[in-house]
Amino acid sequence: MSESPHHPVLADNRHRLPTLNEVLQRRTLAPVDLFSFYIYMRDQQRSVDYLDFWLDVLQHMSLCRHYVRELRRSVLMETPEAETKAASKRSSMILEQFHQIDDAGPSNQEDEKSRDQHVSAFLRQDTGHHSSEKSRSGNGYGSGREITSSPSSSEGSVKSGKANPASRESEKVKPHFMGSAFHDTTTDSHSPAQQVARSDLRASAEKILYTYLLTGAEREIILPQSILNDIISSIEDDHRDDPEVFDAAKDYVFQAMERDAFPGFLRSKALGNLVPPSMFARLILGLVAIFGGFWAAFVCIFLDLSRLTRCWLILPFSVGVYSLASQQYALDPIMALLGFSEYTFMNWSRVQDPYIRSLLVKRASVNLVITVAIATCLIVLFIFVPGKRL
Repeated sequence: MSESPHHPVLADNRHRLPTLNEVLQRRTLAPVDLFSFYIYMRDQQRSVDYLDFWLDVLQHMSLCRHYVRELRRSVLMETPEAETKAASKRSSMILEQFHQIDDAGPSNQEDEKSRDQHVSAFLRQDTGHHSSEKSRSGNGYGSGREITSSPSSSEGSVKSGKANPASRESEKVKPHFMGSAFHDTTTDSHSPAQQVARSDLRASAEKILYTYLLTGAEREIILPQSILNDIISSIEDDHRDDPEVFDAAKDYVFQAMERDAFPGFLRSKALGNLVPPSMFARLILGLVAIFGGFWAAFVCIFLDLSRLTRCWLILPFSVGVYSLASQQYALDPIMALLGFSEYTFMNWSRVQDPYIRSLLVKRASVNLVITVAIATCLIVLFIFVPGKRL
Protein backbone atom coordinates (compact mmCIF):
# COMPACT_ATOMS: atom_id res chain seq x y z
CA MET A 1 0.00 0.00 0.00
CA SER A 2 1.63 3.20 -1.13
CA GLU A 3 1.73 6.44 0.85
CA SER A 4 0.31 9.65 -0.50
CA PRO A 5 2.96 12.14 -1.57
CA HIS A 6 1.00 14.90 0.13
CA HIS A 7 1.73 13.50 3.57
CA PRO A 8 5.13 13.80 5.25
CA VAL A 9 6.33 10.48 6.67
CA LEU A 10 8.37 10.43 9.86
CA ALA A 11 9.46 6.80 9.57
CA ASP A 12 12.86 7.64 8.12
CA ASN A 13 13.71 9.94 11.04
CA ARG A 14 11.86 8.19 13.87
CA HIS A 15 13.77 5.75 16.09
CA ARG A 16 10.83 4.98 18.35
CA LEU A 17 7.33 3.58 18.25
CA PRO A 18 4.74 5.91 16.68
CA THR A 19 2.04 7.78 18.60
CA LEU A 20 -1.66 7.42 17.91
CA ASN A 21 -1.80 10.93 16.51
CA GLU A 22 0.93 10.10 13.98
CA VAL A 23 -0.97 6.99 12.90
CA LEU A 24 -4.28 8.85 12.51
CA GLN A 25 -2.58 11.62 10.55
CA ARG A 26 -1.10 9.00 8.17
CA ARG A 27 2.47 9.88 9.05
CA THR A 28 3.57 6.27 9.59
CA LEU A 29 4.37 3.31 7.35
CA ALA A 30 3.12 -0.28 7.32
CA PRO A 31 2.58 -2.25 9.47
CA VAL A 32 1.78 0.61 11.89
CA ASP A 33 -0.15 2.71 9.38
CA LEU A 34 -3.79 3.79 9.50
CA PHE A 35 -4.94 0.93 7.26
CA SER A 36 -3.46 -1.65 9.66
CA PHE A 37 -4.95 0.18 12.67
CA TYR A 38 -8.37 0.12 11.02
CA ILE A 39 -8.10 -3.63 10.38
CA TYR A 40 -6.96 -4.15 13.99
CA MET A 41 -9.87 -2.13 15.39
CA ARG A 42 -12.31 -4.06 13.20
CA ASP A 43 -11.05 -7.63 13.59
CA GLN A 44 -9.34 -7.73 16.99
CA GLN A 45 -10.52 -4.82 19.13
CA ARG A 46 -14.12 -5.05 17.83
CA SER A 47 -14.62 -1.30 18.19
CA VAL A 48 -14.20 0.03 14.68
CA ASP A 49 -17.26 2.29 15.14
CA TYR A 50 -15.18 4.57 17.38
CA LEU A 51 -12.50 4.94 14.71
CA ASP A 52 -15.14 5.50 12.03
CA PHE A 53 -16.73 8.21 14.18
CA TRP A 54 -13.35 9.93 14.58
CA LEU A 55 -12.69 9.77 10.84
CA ASP A 56 -16.18 11.02 9.95
CA VAL A 57 -15.77 13.98 12.30
CA LEU A 58 -12.43 14.67 10.63
CA GLN A 59 -14.17 14.57 7.26
CA HIS A 60 -16.84 16.98 8.54
CA MET A 61 -14.08 19.39 9.58
CA SER A 62 -12.65 19.13 6.06
CA LEU A 63 -16.07 19.90 4.60
CA CYS A 64 -16.37 22.99 6.79
CA ARG A 65 -12.97 24.27 5.67
CA HIS A 66 -13.90 23.67 2.06
CA TYR A 67 -17.15 25.60 2.50
CA VAL A 68 -15.32 28.60 3.97
CA ARG A 69 -12.78 28.52 1.16
CA GLU A 70 -15.56 28.43 -1.45
CA LEU A 71 -17.27 31.30 0.34
CA ARG A 72 -14.10 33.33 0.15
CA ARG A 73 -13.78 32.65 -3.58
CA SER A 74 -17.40 33.63 -4.04
CA VAL A 75 -16.80 36.96 -2.31
CA LEU A 76 -13.70 37.62 -4.40
CA MET A 77 -15.21 36.72 -7.76
CA GLU A 78 -18.96 37.29 -7.53
CA THR A 79 -19.56 40.33 -5.30
CA PRO A 80 -21.40 43.02 -7.35
CA GLU A 81 -19.92 46.50 -7.40
CA ALA A 82 -23.22 48.05 -6.34
CA GLU A 83 -23.29 46.37 -2.94
CA THR A 84 -24.60 48.13 0.09
CA LYS A 85 -22.20 49.22 2.81
CA ALA A 86 -23.43 46.47 5.09
CA ALA A 87 -22.77 43.79 2.49
CA SER A 88 -19.34 45.25 1.74
CA LYS A 89 -18.49 45.25 5.41
CA ARG A 90 -19.65 41.66 5.64
CA SER A 91 -17.47 40.65 2.66
CA SER A 92 -14.42 42.38 4.15
CA MET A 93 -14.93 40.54 7.41
CA ILE A 94 -15.10 37.20 5.56
CA LEU A 95 -11.88 37.92 3.71
CA GLU A 96 -10.06 39.05 6.83
CA GLN A 97 -11.13 36.05 8.90
CA PHE A 98 -10.36 33.49 6.24
CA HIS A 99 -7.01 35.13 5.50
CA GLN A 100 -6.07 34.33 9.10
CA ILE A 101 -7.27 30.75 8.66
CA ASP A 102 -5.28 30.20 5.48
CA ASP A 103 -2.14 31.75 6.88
CA ALA A 104 -2.18 29.42 9.88
CA GLY A 105 -0.88 26.55 7.77
CA PRO A 106 -0.54 22.92 8.82
CA SER A 107 2.86 23.31 10.45
CA ASN A 108 1.84 21.64 13.72
CA GLN A 109 -1.12 20.42 15.72
CA GLU A 110 -1.58 23.70 17.60
CA ASP A 111 -1.79 25.66 14.34
CA GLU A 112 -4.33 23.20 12.99
CA LYS A 113 -6.43 23.46 16.16
CA SER A 114 -6.29 27.24 15.99
CA ARG A 115 -7.35 27.15 12.36
CA ASP A 116 -10.33 24.92 13.20
CA GLN A 117 -11.34 27.35 15.93
CA HIS A 118 -11.30 30.15 13.36
CA VAL A 119 -13.50 28.07 11.04
CA SER A 120 -15.94 27.24 13.85
CA ALA A 121 -16.16 30.85 15.02
CA PHE A 122 -16.80 32.01 11.48
CA LEU A 123 -19.50 29.37 10.84
CA ARG A 124 -21.26 30.22 14.09
CA GLN A 125 -21.27 33.88 13.11
CA ASP A 126 -22.34 33.01 9.59
CA THR A 127 -25.31 31.06 10.94
CA GLY A 128 -26.82 34.25 12.32
CA HIS A 129 -26.48 36.01 8.98
CA HIS A 130 -27.52 33.07 6.84
CA SER A 131 -31.26 33.38 7.24
CA SER A 132 -31.28 37.12 6.49
CA GLU A 133 -28.98 36.66 3.50
CA LYS A 134 -31.17 33.86 2.21
CA SER A 135 -34.30 35.99 2.34
CA ARG A 136 -32.44 38.86 0.67
CA SER A 137 -30.65 36.98 -2.10
CA GLY A 138 -32.85 33.89 -2.40
CA ASN A 139 -30.00 31.39 -2.15
CA GLY A 140 -27.66 32.37 0.69
CA TYR A 141 -23.87 32.34 0.43
CA GLY A 142 -23.53 28.82 -0.91
CA SER A 143 -27.02 27.60 -1.73
CA GLY A 144 -26.45 27.88 -5.43
CA ARG A 145 -23.41 25.63 -5.25
CA GLU A 146 -24.53 22.08 -4.56
CA ILE A 147 -22.16 19.31 -3.64
CA THR A 148 -22.13 16.42 -6.07
CA SER A 149 -21.82 13.78 -3.41
CA SER A 150 -22.41 13.66 0.33
CA PRO A 151 -19.69 12.59 2.76
CA SER A 152 -18.93 8.93 2.43
CA SER A 153 -20.76 6.72 4.88
CA SER A 154 -18.84 4.54 7.32
CA GLU A 155 -17.78 1.14 6.05
CA GLY A 156 -16.48 -1.99 7.66
CA SER A 157 -18.76 -2.03 10.71
CA VAL A 158 -18.00 -4.82 13.09
CA LYS A 159 -21.72 -5.53 13.23
CA SER A 160 -21.47 -7.35 9.92
CA GLY A 161 -19.19 -9.91 11.56
CA LYS A 162 -17.82 -11.08 8.20
CA ALA A 163 -14.22 -11.02 7.08
CA ASN A 164 -13.62 -10.00 3.49
CA PRO A 165 -10.78 -11.02 1.16
CA ALA A 166 -7.77 -8.75 1.27
CA SER A 167 -8.36 -7.63 -2.28
CA ARG A 168 -11.69 -6.12 -1.20
CA GLU A 169 -10.72 -4.83 2.25
CA SER A 170 -8.61 -2.00 0.93
CA GLU A 171 -11.53 -0.86 -1.22
CA LYS A 172 -13.85 -0.86 1.79
CA VAL A 173 -11.50 1.06 4.02
CA LYS A 174 -10.21 3.51 1.44
CA PRO A 175 -13.15 5.99 1.37
CA HIS A 176 -12.65 6.85 5.04
CA PHE A 177 -9.08 7.91 5.25
CA MET A 178 -7.49 7.65 1.82
CA GLY A 179 -9.78 9.92 -0.17
CA SER A 180 -9.51 13.62 -0.88
CA ALA A 181 -11.54 14.61 2.14
CA PHE A 182 -9.10 13.03 4.54
CA HIS A 183 -6.14 14.44 2.69
CA ASP A 184 -7.70 17.84 3.09
CA THR A 185 -7.96 17.50 6.84
CA THR A 186 -4.30 16.79 7.33
CA THR A 187 -2.64 18.89 4.70
CA ASP A 188 -5.31 21.47 3.96
CA SER A 189 -3.90 21.74 0.47
CA HIS A 190 -6.13 22.08 -2.57
CA SER A 191 -9.88 21.86 -2.18
CA PRO A 192 -11.86 18.94 -3.57
CA ALA A 193 -13.50 19.41 -6.95
CA GLN A 194 -17.03 19.50 -5.46
CA GLN A 195 -18.71 22.69 -4.38
CA VAL A 196 -20.26 22.73 -0.94
CA ALA A 197 -23.46 24.42 0.21
CA ARG A 198 -24.25 25.32 3.80
CA SER A 199 -26.99 22.70 3.74
CA ASP A 200 -24.30 20.07 3.17
CA LEU A 201 -22.60 21.04 6.43
CA ARG A 202 -25.92 20.64 8.20
CA ALA A 203 -26.51 17.25 6.57
CA SER A 204 -23.01 16.10 7.49
CA ALA A 205 -23.45 17.06 11.16
CA GLU A 206 -26.86 15.38 11.33
CA LYS A 207 -25.47 12.24 9.68
CA ILE A 208 -22.86 11.91 12.42
CA LEU A 209 -25.49 12.54 15.10
CA TYR A 210 -27.98 10.00 13.74
CA THR A 211 -25.37 7.36 12.88
CA TYR A 212 -23.28 7.29 16.05
CA LEU A 213 -24.72 9.33 18.91
CA LEU A 214 -28.49 8.99 19.32
CA THR A 215 -29.82 6.15 21.45
CA GLY A 216 -30.51 3.16 19.24
CA ALA A 217 -28.43 4.54 16.36
CA GLU A 218 -27.20 2.09 13.75
CA ARG A 219 -23.60 2.29 15.01
CA GLU A 220 -24.09 3.82 18.44
CA ILE A 221 -20.94 4.53 20.44
CA ILE A 222 -20.80 4.96 24.19
CA LEU A 223 -20.02 8.52 25.32
CA PRO A 224 -20.62 10.40 28.59
CA GLN A 225 -24.20 11.64 28.77
CA SER A 226 -23.10 15.25 29.31
CA ILE A 227 -21.18 15.21 25.99
CA LEU A 228 -24.14 13.65 24.16
CA ASN A 229 -26.56 16.22 25.57
CA ASP A 230 -24.32 19.11 24.52
CA ILE A 231 -24.01 17.79 20.96
CA ILE A 232 -27.73 17.12 20.58
CA SER A 233 -28.60 20.55 21.95
CA SER A 234 -26.07 22.29 19.69
CA ILE A 235 -27.31 20.57 16.52
CA GLU A 236 -31.05 20.35 17.11
CA ASP A 237 -31.70 23.43 19.26
CA ASP A 238 -28.95 25.87 18.29
CA HIS A 239 -28.77 24.66 14.66
CA ARG A 240 -24.98 24.54 14.75
CA ASP A 241 -22.87 22.57 12.29
CA ASP A 242 -19.37 23.90 12.98
CA PRO A 243 -16.51 21.50 13.85
CA GLU A 244 -16.39 22.52 17.53
CA VAL A 245 -19.75 20.82 18.08
CA PHE A 246 -17.95 17.46 18.10
CA ASP A 247 -14.71 18.54 19.79
CA ALA A 248 -15.46 17.01 23.21
CA ALA A 249 -16.63 13.71 21.70
CA LYS A 250 -13.68 13.60 19.32
CA ASP A 251 -11.21 14.13 22.18
CA TYR A 252 -12.96 11.51 24.33
CA VAL A 253 -12.84 8.91 21.53
CA PHE A 254 -9.19 9.72 20.83
CA GLN A 255 -8.25 9.21 24.49
CA ALA A 256 -10.26 5.97 24.65
CA MET A 257 -8.48 4.57 21.58
CA GLU A 258 -5.11 5.72 22.91
CA ARG A 259 -5.74 4.07 26.27
CA ASP A 260 -7.59 0.87 25.34
CA ALA A 261 -6.71 -0.05 21.75
CA PHE A 262 -3.43 1.51 20.69
CA PRO A 263 -1.09 -0.33 23.13
CA GLY A 264 -2.46 -3.66 21.90
CA PHE A 265 -2.05 -2.51 18.30
CA LEU A 266 1.63 -1.73 18.89
CA ARG A 267 2.18 -5.09 20.57
CA SER A 268 0.49 -6.84 17.68
CA LYS A 269 2.17 -4.99 14.80
CA ALA A 270 5.44 -3.61 16.16
CA LEU A 271 6.48 -6.62 18.24
CA GLY A 272 4.79 -9.38 16.24
CA ASN A 273 3.60 -10.18 12.75
CA LEU A 274 0.76 -12.68 13.26
CA VAL A 275 -3.00 -12.22 13.74
CA PRO A 276 -5.01 -14.28 16.30
CA PRO A 277 -6.50 -16.79 13.78
CA SER A 278 -3.01 -17.57 12.50
CA MET A 279 -1.70 -17.92 16.06
CA PHE A 280 -4.50 -20.38 16.88
CA ALA A 281 -3.75 -22.42 13.76
CA ARG A 282 -0.08 -22.59 14.73
CA LEU A 283 -1.00 -23.68 18.25
CA ILE A 284 -3.03 -26.60 16.87
CA LEU A 285 -0.31 -27.51 14.37
CA GLY A 286 2.40 -27.30 17.03
CA LEU A 287 0.56 -29.51 19.51
CA VAL A 288 -0.22 -32.13 16.85
CA ALA A 289 3.39 -32.12 15.60
CA ILE A 290 4.86 -32.40 19.11
CA PHE A 291 2.46 -35.21 20.00
CA GLY A 292 3.37 -36.99 16.77
CA GLY A 293 7.08 -36.49 17.48
CA PHE A 294 6.87 -37.99 20.96
CA TRP A 295 4.76 -40.90 19.71
CA ALA A 296 7.24 -41.64 16.92
CA ALA A 297 10.21 -41.27 19.29
CA PHE A 298 8.90 -43.82 21.79
CA VAL A 299 8.03 -46.18 18.97
CA CYS A 300 11.61 -45.93 17.73
CA ILE A 301 12.97 -46.59 21.22
CA PHE A 302 10.76 -49.57 22.05
CA LEU A 303 11.32 -51.12 18.60
CA ASP A 304 15.07 -50.49 18.99
CA LEU A 305 15.33 -48.84 15.58
CA SER A 306 18.65 -47.51 14.32
CA ARG A 307 19.82 -43.99 15.01
CA LEU A 308 19.73 -43.26 11.27
CA THR A 309 16.04 -44.09 11.20
CA ARG A 310 15.44 -41.94 14.26
CA CYS A 311 16.77 -38.89 12.38
CA TRP A 312 13.29 -38.60 10.88
CA LEU A 313 12.27 -37.22 14.30
CA ILE A 314 13.86 -33.95 13.23
CA LEU A 315 10.80 -33.18 11.10
CA PRO A 316 7.94 -33.36 13.67
CA PHE A 317 9.97 -31.84 16.52
CA SER A 318 11.20 -28.92 14.38
CA VAL A 319 7.71 -28.15 13.04
CA GLY A 320 6.14 -28.50 16.49
CA VAL A 321 8.64 -26.32 18.35
CA TYR A 322 8.67 -23.69 15.57
CA SER A 323 4.85 -23.47 15.51
CA LEU A 324 4.51 -23.25 19.29
CA ALA A 325 7.27 -20.62 19.56
CA SER A 326 5.59 -18.59 16.80
CA GLN A 327 2.29 -18.76 18.64
CA GLN A 328 3.87 -17.82 21.96
CA TYR A 329 5.65 -14.73 20.57
CA ALA A 330 2.98 -13.88 17.96
CA LEU A 331 5.87 -13.84 15.51
CA ASP A 332 6.81 -15.96 12.52
CA PRO A 333 10.63 -15.66 12.48
CA ILE A 334 11.13 -16.58 8.82
CA MET A 335 8.47 -14.16 7.55
CA ALA A 336 9.85 -11.45 9.84
CA LEU A 337 13.37 -11.91 8.46
CA LEU A 338 11.91 -11.71 4.95
CA GLY A 339 10.20 -8.45 5.91
CA PHE A 340 6.51 -9.42 5.94
CA SER A 341 3.69 -8.87 8.41
CA GLU A 342 0.24 -10.49 8.45
CA TYR A 343 -2.69 -8.05 8.53
CA THR A 344 -5.47 -10.62 7.97
CA PHE A 345 -5.33 -14.41 8.05
CA MET A 346 -2.81 -15.64 5.45
CA ASN A 347 -2.57 -12.18 3.84
CA TRP A 348 0.87 -10.63 4.16
CA SER A 349 2.13 -7.12 3.53
CA ARG A 350 5.70 -5.89 3.40
CA VAL A 351 7.09 -4.10 6.46
CA GLN A 352 7.96 -0.58 5.29
CA ASP A 353 8.82 1.13 8.57
CA PRO A 354 12.61 0.74 9.13
CA TYR A 355 12.42 0.93 12.93
CA ILE A 356 9.61 -1.67 13.13
CA ARG A 357 11.51 -3.94 10.78
CA SER A 358 14.62 -3.75 12.96
CA LEU A 359 12.54 -4.67 16.02
CA LEU A 360 10.98 -7.63 14.23
CA VAL A 361 14.36 -8.86 12.98
CA LYS A 362 15.81 -8.78 16.51
CA ARG A 363 12.84 -10.63 17.98
CA ALA A 364 12.85 -13.11 15.10
CA SER A 365 16.53 -13.87 15.70
CA VAL A 366 15.91 -14.56 19.39
CA ASN A 367 12.88 -16.70 18.47
CA LEU A 368 14.92 -18.76 16.04
CA VAL A 369 17.70 -19.32 18.59
CA ILE A 370 15.18 -20.56 21.16
CA THR A 371 13.45 -22.77 18.58
CA VAL A 372 16.68 -24.34 17.38
CA ALA A 373 17.91 -24.91 20.95
CA ILE A 374 14.73 -26.66 22.13
CA ALA A 375 14.33 -28.71 18.96
CA THR A 376 17.98 -29.77 19.08
CA CYS A 377 17.67 -30.93 22.68
CA LEU A 378 14.62 -33.06 21.90
CA ILE A 379 16.13 -34.54 18.75
CA VAL A 380 19.47 -35.41 20.39
CA LEU A 381 17.71 -36.92 23.40
CA PHE A 382 15.53 -39.30 21.42
CA ILE A 383 18.15 -40.17 18.80
CA PHE A 384 20.93 -41.16 21.20
CA VAL A 385 18.88 -42.70 24.04
CA PRO A 386 19.48 -46.47 24.09
CA GLY A 387 16.70 -48.54 22.56
CA LYS A 388 15.03 -51.55 24.18
CA ARG A 389 12.82 -53.80 22.13
CA LEU A 390 9.73 -54.93 24.01
